[in-house]
Amino acid sequence: MALSFIKRVFTFGKDAPREEEKDTPELTPAMVPAVEPEPVAEPPVAEAEPVAEALPPAEEVFEEPAETVADSASDTVEDEEPALLPDVEALQDVGVVPLSLLEAEAEAGVEESAPLAEVAEPPVETPVALPKGFAIGAAEPEPVVIAPPEKLSWFQRLRLGLARTSSQLTGQIAALFTKRKLDEQTLQDLEDLLIQADLGVETALRVTDTLASERYGKDVTGEDVGRIMASEITKVLTPVAKPLQLDLSHKPHVILVVGVNGTGKTTTIGKLAAKLSGAGLKVMLAAGDTFRAAAIEQLKIWADRTKSEFVGTKLGADAAGLAYDAFEQAKAKKCDVLIIDTAGRLQNKAELMAELEKIVRVLGKLDPDAPHTVLQTLDATTGQNALSQVEIFRNVAGVNGLIMTKLDGTARGGILVAISAKHKLPVYFIGVGEGVEDLEPFEAQDFARAIAGLGQ
Repeated sequence: MALSFIKRVFTFGKDAPREEEKDTPELTPAMVPAVEPEPVAEPPVAEAEPVAEALPPAEEVFEEPAETVADSASDTVEDEEPALLPDVEALQDVGVVPLSLLEAEAEAGVEESAPLAEVAEPPVETPVALPKGFAIGAAEPEPVVIAPPEKLSWFQRLRLGLARTSSQLTGQIAALFTKRKLDEQTLQDLEDLLIQADLGVETALRVTDTLASERYGKDVTGEDVGRIMASEITKVLTPVAKPLQLDLSHKPHVILVVGVNGTGKTTTIGKLAAKLSGAGLKVMLAAGDTFRAAAIEQLKIWADRTKSEFVGTKLGADAAGLAYDAFEQAKAKKCDVLIIDTAGRLQNKAELMAELEKIVRVLGKLDPDAPHTVLQTLDATTGQNALSQVEIFRNVAGVNGLIMTKLDGTARGGILVAISAKHKLPVYFIGVGEGVEDLEPFEAQDFARAIAGLGQ
């Protein structure tokens, strides 16, 4: 029985037994110890042990007689196609598990027992071969963090705002006094130049007279003219450079803002409200420009932004009636300041100016001193036209203060000097930009030095 079992193992399970083996009795389950296959999940070592027990010891195999071994070898040679590995069915008959199955089970057991996270290797970028005439662009550099620009002082912003006026004026003066002595013709040319720069006849004469008294018959440079011009402009502007006085004994202090279309009335009102509310005063804004829906919405935005009270009405409503309601509400809410916007009016339209007179009369009935301040906004880009605007609005609405806007967008900023010299109205604020900080109190010396191209 042992010999037959050894022959079966060494012949690797032939499909059909040969004639010589027919006399050999076949193995029965009783003759071979039953070996149950281990579960798939068991480690390979545990599964191999039963096979070793089913086989006889190695010593017994080699101690077999030489004749038996020779017979087995001859039988193997006679086989035409010997199997290199035992068939799966034959091994299952004797309880032997194929090696390939053991390896598969071992791999499965490792994966089940200790699953390892797969580490994805970074893909290797292969260079792209472009056709002739093409090139691969360089990788975009990382964005550079730019530090915020340094905040400019008011004088620096003023100089930037008046740069167009200053550069044009000083450039013409420098060209006029290149290698020339100061004589009558030079003085006349300088006077014409200053008048063309909208400084006004009075200021032009003051500059030329002072220059003639100091440097007549001598060589004169552009710096000499700039210094004298700044000094004379300062003398003209100093009497009108005053702060806006609020009489808080009248609550509310009513400020009426007038001006032609496009001079920046609504924006100026918003900036004033920001300054006043920032100082702790309670402010109310009234949208008296009932001809433009955009003006009403814009003023409402400024009221929200500055945390001010707001009074508005429907489009096309009576502006004088709105002024009346606004005054009553401001008084009831104990507001410190009431700022009333008005519609832009051309100074040559009598019917529109009559409506402005009506607003003033209605406010006067509520308070004999109201409106306490009437501000007129002037657009510096209008040049000489601003002179006639001031004269008419002063007669109709009683303008008692000026705010010059848009000085940063023109080379005609000198018109403020001409207006101050002629009307002598206080200039409370000037604007050189859109921001709240770009509306600042008017300083005569700063303005004069900036327009003359000199430092502070």
